[in-house]
Amino acid sequence: MNILLINGASNFSSPKGELNRSLHAMASDLLAEQHENEKTIIEDGYDVASEVEKFLWADVVVYQMPAWWMGAPWTVKKYMDEVLIAGHGALFANDGRTRDDPSKQYGTGGYLTASAICYL
Repeated sequence: MNILLINGASNFSSPKGELNRSLHAMASDLLAEQHENEKTIIEDGYDVASEVEKFLWADVVVYQMPAWWMGAPWTVKKYMDEVLIAGHGALFANDGRTRDDPSKQYGTGGYLTASAICYL
């Protein structure tokens, strides 16, 4: 199985993202024993086109990030916006809605139907 590990830790305040970096490293080491994995550390920078290719390659995407005010940090949201928008045509066709087929609802326009996403 191909697993993309995304580290959304941020060097912020006193913890400096150390827990998230430790968990990301542990997941990478454990998963590497039986699976192929790619890693992205958002804070270190990334190439948007390469990230789209990683999503196309991955069977599973795992996000490791802090929960700030019960949500993802802005750096993770920015990453997702940039990568998913750049993936139009490769990752998704549209939002899925159509007047011709009412069974197709919002969120059904993606191509990666066999992929799983995990948030840690």
